[in-house]
Amino acid sequence: MDRRVFLHHAAMAAMLAMSGFPLGEAAKAAPLGRVKELGVLRVAVYRDNRPWSWRKDGRLVGIDVDLAQALAQGLGVRADIAELVADESADDDLRNGVWRGGLLGFQPADIMLHVPFDRAFAARNDQVAIVAPYFRESFQFAGVKSEIDVNAPPADYRGKRLAVELDSIPDFYLIGTAGGILARDVIHFPNGADAVLAVTDGRADAVLASRAQIEAVLHDSGVTSIATRTMPLPAFTSAGWDIGMAVKENSRNLGDAVEAILVAIRASGELETIFTAHGVRYRPALAAG
Repeated sequence: MDRRVFLHHAAMAAMLAMSGFPLGEAAKAAPLGRVKELGVLRVAVYRDNRPWSWRKDGRLVGIDVDLAQALAQGLGVRADIAELVADESADDDLRNGVWRGGLLGFQPADIMLHVPFDRAFAARNDQVAIVAPYFRESFQFAGVKSEIDVNAPPADYRGKRLAVELDSIPDFYLIGTAGGILARDVIHFPNGADAVLAVTDGRADAVLASRAQIEAVLHDSGVTSIATRTMPLPAFTSAGWDIGMAVKENSRNLGDAVEAILVAIRASGELETIFTAHGVRYRPALAAG
């Protein structure tokens, strides 16, 4: 289910809510003491978010899935990992995933992973505490060595098949750059990982996606004919962003405990090992110090 399908269900879900459907009542987000008492840490991860959390041969795998298990182990409890369908904004996702629950019955989690660790974003979401920055993400341009010079000016990409996630920052950049001359060359995919796959299997010549998506897909595919750009794209406004976690505002003691676990597994090398296992080079969040 993607965002568009989610919205198609909104009217029916609202009717359920108005009729007394017990959204969030069965599994309210719990503070630290309650988590340990229950013996379960409920963790929300995004659905179809390769390489962070996605289904492979029917099994939920990914960096965030492994990290959720490590956090639960550090607390001495079991991990209950729930897949959250992305809504229209990350603000909506925090509401659905942590502090209220979703209209379609998604029960709030004790902690949500893959949350933007940003001061302005945190300030406008006062129902949650955003904690434990664990990775620095950024975008990357990559292409087939024999088809495209990845370090050339974007205007030189005219006539090449350029893969991007639909309605993403890379999409808007490529469509609008160089006076829009690349607009007809852009090919849209449901997510960045699918866009990278299109390059590895010959359906596209280049891709603009997150570094983690590119590294993971290239690692899993074993393709070696792809080069990555070594210089910034001109006028590309995103310099990168930190990724952290969110707990409900009244569960800050859980956030403190998780931060302590994160410091420990980073120091031991376990965190980097998790990333390496999925083909992604670990990059510490700038906010982590």
